[in-house]
Amino acid sequence: MSRPVVLSNGKMFVGLDDNGLVHDFYYPYVGLDNLTNARSIPHKIGVWVNGMFSWVDDGSWHVELDFEATALIGHVKMRSEKLGVSLEFQDFLDKEYDALVRRIKVKNDFTKEREIRLFMHQVFEISRRGRGDTALYVPDDHYLLDYKGRCSLLIAGKFVDGGSFDQYVVGSFGVEGKEGSYIDAEDGELSCNPVEHGGVDSVIRFARRLEAGGTYEVDYWVVAAESQYDAQLVHTYLKHYDITEREEAIRIYWHEWITPALEKLQNLPEEHRIAATKSLLVIKAHCDDRGSILASGDSSIFNYGRDYYCYCWPRDAAYALWPLIRLGLYQEAKNFFNFAKDTLHKEGYMMHKYQPDRAIGSTWHPLIHNRAKELAIQEDETASMIFMIGEYYRVTQDEDFIKNFYDSFISPCAQFICHYVDKATGLPHSSYDLWEEKFLTTTYTTCTVIAGLDTAVKLAMLTDHPQDADVWRQAANDLRANLKPLLHPDGYFRKGYLLGKDDPTSYDDVVDISSLYGPFMYSGLNLEDERIVKTEEAVRSKLADVVPIGGVIRYEHDNYFLKDSKFSGNPWIVCTLWLAQYLIAKKDKDSAMRYLSWALERQLPSGILSEQFDPETGNPLGVAPLVWSHAELVNTLLDYYEI
Repeated sequence: MSRPVVLSNGKMFVGLDDNGLVHDFYYPYVGLDNLTNARSIPHKIGVWVNGMFSWVDDGSWHVELDFEATALIGHVKMRSEKLGVSLEFQDFLDKEYDALVRRIKVKNDFTKEREIRLFMHQVFEISRRGRGDTALYVPDDHYLLDYKGRCSLLIAGKFVDGGSFDQYVVGSFGVEGKEGSYIDAEDGELSCNPVEHGGVDSVIRFARRLEAGGTYEVDYWVVAAESQYDAQLVHTYLKHYDITEREEAIRIYWHEWITPALEKLQNLPEEHRIAATKSLLVIKAHCDDRGSILASGDSSIFNYGRDYYCYCWPRDAAYALWPLIRLGLYQEAKNFFNFAKDTLHKEGYMMHKYQPDRAIGSTWHPLIHNRAKELAIQEDETASMIFMIGEYYRVTQDEDFIKNFYDSFISPCAQFICHYVDKATGLPHSSYDLWEEKFLTTTYTTCTVIAGLDTAVKLAMLTDHPQDADVWRQAANDLRANLKPLLHPDGYFRKGYLLGKDDPTSYDDVVDISSLYGPFMYSGLNLEDERIVKTEEAVRSKLADVVPIGGVIRYEHDNYFLKDSKFSGNPWIVCTLWLAQYLIAKKDKDSAMRYLSWALERQLPSGILSEQFDPETGNPLGVAPLVWSHAELVNTLLDYYEI
């Protein structure tokens, strides 16, 4: 299940699922911790009318989800023909306060007066495995409080024209055989049980009689804070003041943030401009104010694997920053570079991935390969850091920033990739490939190292380190001169090779889209170079348009999320747009537009892009959104329109 709407304020991140329900709720970092019970059920919404009850995710409701093109404000429409009820939501995360606000309009679609009861359910999991949480009703200020230690979640709401919820219930969830207190709502009445602990959930009810075609409006909020007192201060403000002012304030914030990009995108066709601005908002939504950039906030993948994408991969972060930098949005890059500096290993390399709080993320890369000690890294991630800092300087000309980073980050990274080389080949020592699957020396990683060293030369000269520049220039030139082991006898760049310690070198001759993109984007080779031309031919033959829905797969026989082995792999947005970028560089814009259009056609109605797609049905697979997909969409549009 995807997240068609994501909301964020730099500390808090909320993902709405296909039914418009809160399914991910991260606090106090974007991506850490996920306080919802995302592996079981989302925060449910129910409606009772004349003895009939329905949850909006029971399959009987028509749901439409979208968000604004220039502000992270969600718009959700729900309609039940059976109940004759429509719901409309405007959702946002306040920037000044850590609060999710859902503004709800309830409409009676029948031709007679009826009482319509709206039930808002919430199920948080603050402690591990739902143990030790407390939820209770606070009568003094009429709200529910869900807390554990230094995390307090306050739930309340009001009718826009006065009044508040009239019933509540707190109960046990997922413990001792208890399904949850949300079941209590299904008869239209709540028992007003005031407290429970352990695994808990809760429901509040809003009830009004409505004439035919009549509406009532409710403002509902969840405030997150370190203490009940801090949460209650925000609650008091929201209770007594017009929330329209908060909505307008957040809309102004987003408009001001995106304005530099809008000025550069103004001449794009409307469809492409909206796709670009929404993608920028999605990227920004995954940026924590303290520097981390999340790969995806969609936790649903946990149900199909062992982990989430809720980590900061240096590579993904670098690609996410690229379109922001190109469009004049610089603060996220500066924040992330500080994050990278703080997490850099003392030997000068980046680890596989990180948590948003700067702790090292989980990994499946061992420290031993073929009985030899090895680093559990992907070297391209370190090289990409230098390259992207160079892109930041190229656009901003911010010399002071580069000077402050040279000794603490740029130089250590450049020294590491300069010396992490096998004497036998003169090419980078093996590390894990960009797809996180194989340990070898790859074409892609080699090219990113070349680009990292080329960039380091420029930055060394800028900061008056000519001796460093000489060393790194020679190292980059040596790499370019030693590419032969990466070349297949048929002339194309192979995926890579692994030097044998006692055995002969083993070659991986698989055709991989990254073996075209790496040399094209990072190596400095001419696009007319026969090696690149041959690699393009192999990619076109083996990877492009080889499945019924078209697009480009990652590499031959890619099994990740593959449901039918008769196909060579699933097409990815990133891979398809990499080929489009290459074709743009070759001045073949017609072919490039075909692949760009393929990607645009696979947006969810809200503009969200998945990671990959079923090759036959076209259904999204993997996480949605994937930040990297959105970054490549914007980069491809900028390339196509020469911005």
